[in-house]
Amino acid sequence: MTFRYCPQCAAELQWIERPEDGGPKTRLRCPACDFSHWDNPTPVLAAVVECVDREGQVLLARNAAWPMRFFGLITGFMEAGETPEEGIRREVLEETSLQALGCELIGVYDFQKKNQVIIAYHVPARGDIQLSPELIEYTLTPPEQLECWPAGTGQALADWLVRRGITPRWMPPRT
Repeated sequence: MTFRYCPQCAAELQWIERPEDGGPKTRLRCPACDFSHWDNPTPVLAAVVECVDREGQVLLARNAAWPMRFFGLITGFMEAGETPEEGIRREVLEETSLQALGCELIGVYDFQKKNQVIIAYHVPARGDIQLSPELIEYTLTPPEQLECWPAGTGQALADWLVRRGITPRWMPPRT
């Protein structure tokens, strides 16, 4: 999110260089009250959901806000006061109604396109799938048939497959 006005005094923000740890840094700052808009990346949680009661198939879902028919990992934002592990278990339950049986860190991934840092987990889960209103459809796919995508959570999926001894297959580039 880009701020245009100071949330403290409503003055228009300007690109101002100031000394910081490590040297001068230009940021959106308020010339009136000295507020700085840090614009730090947002942590996002992602889950490779392995449905243990469905022969280990992986659940991919389509977000209702996506205009194209793309299926991705279960993702969401952390809530204040929770650990990343608690957050991903909550997101899996909220978005799919599945009970997480555990969670194991896959890795942390840079996603500068959306100014995010993705914290990805493998989440074995079980139960009846009931999607939240955020998601409009899902697929269940055996791991060896999954296709990874080149950005964001696609790298986490590829890393998970490699750990399972499966060579990732990549989606063809969009034309």
